[in-house]
Amino acid sequence: MAEIQFANNVRDLSNSTGVDAGFQFEFYCERCSDRWRTHFKPYRSAQASGWLQKGASMFGGMLGNAGRVLSGVAEAGWHSARDAAFTEAIAAGKAYFNRCGNCHDYVCGTCFDAANGLCFNCAPNVQVKITQARAAGEVTAASERATAEGKVRGGRHAVDEDMQLVCPQCRAETHGGKFCPECGFKMVQQVACTSCATMLQPGTKFCTECGTRQA
Repeated sequence: MAEIQFANNVRDLSNSTGVDAGFQFEFYCERCSDRWRTHFKPYRSAQASGWLQKGASMFGGMLGNAGRVLSGVAEAGWHSARDAAFTEAIAAGKAYFNRCGNCHDYVCGTCFDAANGLCFNCAPNVQVKITQARAAGEVTAASERATAEGKVRGGRHAVDEDMQLVCPQCRAETHGGKFCPECGFKMVQQVACTSCATMLQPGTKFCTECGTRQA
């Protein structure tokens, strides 16, 4: 038999022994990964051997000898029978797949631009790219607006106050709260001087900046 030319987008599902022996091949699109599988083609010699082997396990004797002989015949003819089945599968698969003239991948009809002889990876569909670019632009614009809004909201937060982020009593995270969310312990928060607004530790009697007595 002549040499068989084929691509690497195929998976051999054939089984050489047992009652389910036979040939089956699966081809896939190298762009979208959609599959196409040939119909199962039984390998009768190996199937007959499988049935005899099952019978031999029950009755033994001549059935076992016949099964071994038939198994040898099936093994001897396996490779040539597989090659013949594979050749048929490749011929049938050509109706479902196209070879890109640029990257040489085999792709299904959905992923192939027949007018240019190229897959859509090498010759993208213009309308698809326009829609994709428009969606990307919308995301970019929305992200920029969201960033600007976030800056506005961030400007409302007090950032010059020291905060206890971990409760000194139970070690839980406080997230800047005045009280611990786990045990209720009151966090130490600085207070502003009643005169110059300098931030002072709670209990400070006189401002360390202007000397004003605190109430």
